[in-house]
Amino acid sequence: MRVRASRPQSRRRVPAPAIVALVAVAALAAGCGGSDEPRGTDVAGSASTGPVTLKNCGFDVTVTAVPARVVTMNQAATEIMLALGLGDRLIGTAYLDDTILPEYADAYRAVPVLAKEYPSKEKLLEVGPDFVYGSFASAFGEEGAGDRAALRTLGIGSYLSPAGCPADARPATLTVDHVFDEIREVATVFGVPDRATALVDAQRARITAAAAKPRAGVSVFWWDDGTDAPSAGACCGAPGMIMSAVGARNIFADVTGSWGDTSWEAVVERNPDVIVLIDAEWSPAAGKQTYLEASPTLRDLPAVRDKRFVTIPFSATSAGIRNVTAIEGLANGLAAVAPRTGG
Repeated sequence: MRVRASRPQSRRRVPAPAIVALVAVAALAAGCGGSDEPRGTDVAGSASTGPVTLKNCGFDVTVTAVPARVVTMNQAATEIMLALGLGDRLIGTAYLDDTILPEYADAYRAVPVLAKEYPSKEKLLEVGPDFVYGSFASAFGEEGAGDRAALRTLGIGSYLSPAGCPADARPATLTVDHVFDEIREVATVFGVPDRATALVDAQRARITAAAAKPRAGVSVFWWDDGTDAPSAGACCGAPGMIMSAVGARNIFADVTGSWGDTSWEAVVERNPDVIVLIDAEWSPAAGKQTYLEASPTLRDLPAVRDKRFVTIPFSATSAGIRNVTAIEGLANGLAAVAPRTGG
């Protein structure tokens, strides 16, 4: 799976004496806050009334009290926290891919940004978190917060988005329900399950409305990045989930994983009705469109010739509350071309 946040980042080494000091600070800061221990396989309890136990990415988590000093390591995690009204729990955040959603901008401005990408472990521990929440496995890699078991020894609990789990613990095919489960689990940890119910109900209603738009028979090429071997939305990750939610036919549904390297020859052969252009700082949608329209091989494809493009920001493709905006955007784009394609 190719995600921007998984790319290696520079990391400062922490001298051994400093590590000892930081461990002490972190342990004190954790105090009676969240901790996780090997227990249970299902979500149980509510942190507002007692211990919460859950299995997260194959990692057993127990939270004995509502975390009060939380650091989020990716944008999707940050926005889920803010959408649940938990901004007051955040003592730090890091690694945005895009501008925060407008409805949460005020709450976000009150949260210290620890780093543009991942903070060093030294920086993370300096703020004394009792819980770290990330969206990608890299959040708990060497360039991120570090190993979750090691955090546990410091009294720091953790949660990783199921979509970002290691391959052996990741959902075989990501669905909207997996995203909703994440929202509910996080809300349970923080003792606000009713907020999750309201949020999920509102998002489900929007998805239902989007899926009702005309789209039958429309095929889609989801272009994420790359020109030599274009990285396409494959069968089983967020792109596949978003296309499936609106009933689109993914021309690369036979490619395993979340994203997969393909070829322009295959794109021409499969002749999509619509091309999704993922817009990211490191791979702008406008540049992708220019490439397609200038290519002697691709410019005569009907989708390119008729400018059947749908632009979706990369941030909306990370499992989280923005997925609904990607689903709505794709549904609107497909509805615009469906009459021409017989849907």
